[in-house]
Amino acid sequence: MHITLVGISHKTAPVAVRERFAFAADELPEALPKFGGAAVLVSTCNRTEVYMIAHHAITPGPVIAVLRDLKSDVEAPDDVFYHKTGLDAARHLFRVSAGIESMVLGESEILGQVRSAFSAATAANTHNAVLSQLFHTAIRVGRKARSETGIGRHAVSISSTATKLAERTLGDLPSRSVLVVSAGEAGKLTARSLAERGVTKLLVTSRTPARAKELANDLGGRPVPFNKLGATMANSDIVITSSAAPDFLIGQAEVQEATANRNGRPLLLIDIAVPRDVDPAVRGVFNVELYDMDDLQALVEQGRSARKQEVANVERIVEEGIDRFRTWVRDRGVVPTVAELRERADSARRAELEKTFQRLGDLTEKQRRSIEAMSSALVKKLLHELIVRLKSDDGERYVVPIRELFSLDEEQDQDAHPDD
Repeated sequence: MHITLVGISHKTAPVAVRERFAFAADELPEALPKFGGAAVLVSTCNRTEVYMIAHHAITPGPVIAVLRDLKSDVEAPDDVFYHKTGLDAARHLFRVSAGIESMVLGESEILGQVRSAFSAATAANTHNAVLSQLFHTAIRVGRKARSETGIGRHAVSISSTATKLAERTLGDLPSRSVLVVSAGEAGKLTARSLAERGVTKLLVTSRTPARAKELANDLGGRPVPFNKLGATMANSDIVITSSAAPDFLIGQAEVQEATANRNGRPLLLIDIAVPRDVDPAVRGVFNVELYDMDDLQALVEQGRSARKQEVANVERIVEEGIDRFRTWVRDRGVVPTVAELRERADSARRAELEKTFQRLGDLTEKQRRSIEAMSSALVKKLLHELIVRLKSDDGERYVVPIRELFSLDEEQDQDAHPDD
């Protein structure tokens, strides 16, 4: 079985490119079968990755073509995509799950996103035993990294980075009016972070009114209708957006209108959505500052030292996961062959014993047991080297030759005709 990964992330492409390949949760049921086999699609704010398992090697071209087709033939150079195979692909997934491939080193949200991605593949029936083992191992690695190292304790989330950015730009937050657009996970975390920094005038809007109301009530804020977005923005100091909308929610015209009568009061827009919620052209509006995920990434890079000290510990956990997964894959192919080889040899031994006992006539029970023990020991000794080779680290390469040599894949009728 071949493991293949094709992906795009914050390490290979700016948000303007990778947002074009972002998939919302409701897109996955239709998208996953398009890859034509066992596949999991992991799509987050900072990455879109396809993990596939097949009996043959998969080149990146066809996978990239499917991604482009699913996103209406989006143009993007091939070099923004990366391609990994085998244990390199597995290792990358384990690092992603552990949070050390994230923009924010050690962030915790990715573990749930990896779990959700595999759940979507299970629901779409695009998984198999190897893919299941791969992702369950990745999830265990992620949990262990957070429970046995300090990578999570030192993590700085995108939401907290956005809050610090707001504080640095506008100063004292409690006196500011903050509008959170969307009540998705990123919006919830950002709103909670703002509330913890003393913001009391917190407004929440969403295209799903019930979600906005629920979050606003939870944080002591106030929900506002989504169709009042422009007017609410005009009275806000900070707007933080994190929806899953496929197109811009806030354009240049809306921002110009919202800032027309603010008496010089600045407006800060922090767009942590992928795809982006705010048209980049907004940067041209006077007295408006706009930050997106690429800007936040630069800020995150400034505070990585404490978390970097934990990376070596996480890497050890990742390699332990690789060892477990390698052993499972090896045993998956080898164990049935070992069992069949032993059964074939034991079947021949029993048939020959029966013929031997018939020829020898009357034997005592002790004599019969001695002959049987000798035959069992002889078979075990003859098979010993074969089984040692099969169970070695490169044992898989012996499976096919041994199965062919001993005709393990052919129907045998020796038991039915022991005298042939």
